[in-house]
Amino acid sequence: MNAPLLERYGDRIAGVLTCYDRMVITGTLPGPCYAAGMTSFLNARQIRIFDYPRFAEPLRDTIRANAEQLAEAASVKIEYLAKAHIRKEDVIAGVIKTRGDHPGLVHVISVMEACSTYKAWHDKRTHQTSLRPTTGKCLHYYFYFIDAELGLVYLRVPTWCPFRLQFYCNGHRWLARQLTAAGVGYTLADNAFIRIDDWDRAQQLADRLSPDVLHRILDRYAQACCPVLDVFAQRYHWSLMQIECSTDLAFRSDAIMKPLYAALSREAILSVKAEQVMHFLGKKMTPQLAQEVDSRLSTRIEGICIKHRMGKNSVKMYDKFGRVLRIETTTNDVSFFKHHRQVEHRDGQATRELATVKKSIYSLIDLREILLGCNRRYLEYLSALDDFSAGSRRLDKLTAAKTVDGHRVKGFNFFDKTEHTLLCSLQRPQFNISGVRRADLKPFLPNLSVASITRYLKRLRVLGLIKKIAHAYRYYLTRLGRNAIAAACHLTEQIIVPALAA
Repeated sequence: MNAPLLERYGDRIAGVLTCYDRMVITGTLPGPCYAAGMTSFLNARQIRIFDYPRFAEPLRDTIRANAEQLAEAASVKIEYLAKAHIRKEDVIAGVIKTRGDHPGLVHVISVMEACSTYKAWHDKRTHQTSLRPTTGKCLHYYFYFIDAELGLVYLRVPTWCPFRLQFYCNGHRWLARQLTAAGVGYTLADNAFIRIDDWDRAQQLADRLSPDVLHRILDRYAQACCPVLDVFAQRYHWSLMQIECSTDLAFRSDAIMKPLYAALSREAILSVKAEQVMHFLGKKMTPQLAQEVDSRLSTRIEGICIKHRMGKNSVKMYDKFGRVLRIETTTNDVSFFKHHRQVEHRDGQATRELATVKKSIYSLIDLREILLGCNRRYLEYLSALDDFSAGSRRLDKLTAAKTVDGHRVKGFNFFDKTEHTLLCSLQRPQFNISGVRRADLKPFLPNLSVASITRYLKRLRVLGLIKKIAHAYRYYLTRLGRNAIAAACHLTEQIIVPALAA
């Protein structure tokens, strides 16, 4: 990916990586996932519609018994979470810390949650009996596995028909396993790569995420954790529920990353308007869509997050561990996006047209390019914003103490009377022509001894405010020195003094 931001900080960025992050996939049985399909299923097997609960109860017991068998075989216990504030991620992190990260079943969590179901309905007008969709509550099992290919995953299995599954995996953890297999060294913190020995090779591996492999893994876990497929004689259809695609800019140090991110986040929250958000997501501005657009700044323990949302889709920016600047596009409805694909018409003909993205997992390949385009457009916009992070770093360089040859050198205090007088003296025009000597400064600093002036000049050299002429005891202000002294004098004389006099 090429963007002005990368060109500006190219020597300070260790690498760039675009990869799927969070992926939530739903599994449905093509017929029973619709009320009409389940009605037809029951009628074909001569099961009364009002006997739907009686039909579903044995299947519920089968799933419960299977969960207990899987847990017993892996020597784990099923843990029931009765309180909603307990985070499943925290529970699993504690289990992994004890058991290790070797492949296999990690833990099973059970919880009462809302689920989709059907109720019997008799229409007195048409005298037809059928099922209607409704919602209820049932026990759900969360089977957490460490997969040999995908890393940590979970499959959420409800115990009530029509058994809509939910699968979660993380693209960064999948890539970590690919890097290990390829012999590429890396450092992974949470779900962000702080270091990769070969960034180009990592990007090539990230681009190889195959829906076919993912489909095979999904079917395997569905068969193992939801053993009711033989009743319906169908395979699960896997759809994309939530997809996150991130572009990470890994900086060489947090000293570069932190002031840059502070400047970008401040400018982004103030300058991004609805039309820019539409542009990031590849849409045209309309009055209807503009009402759904908003930008939000949230401060978390990890740092500041800037999020621009449009309906069920968003583009956000945040930092990871002060080293990685992440641009991420998230979609909870992939049909929001359009691309050119083959469209099959009702008359059997197929044409290539601009159409919405299908929700099938096989759209992952095309969707990656679409979401990468969103990230790229956001990066290009950030590149046009003013960046004052260099000034922040230089101010810290001038005012923070440092150690040179085992001796501690204090930073400059621009508001100390003696140091302020010294800096203003260095700015005199005659010293810009022939340079300044220690004796030249003595008339302006009568209260300082010659030795004190010598020490001040040494501090100025160490901090980069002045430079020494070779083979002479004369000094000139550096560019940094001229800028810093001019800013300090202007701030003191034009702002601080008048403000205090008011």
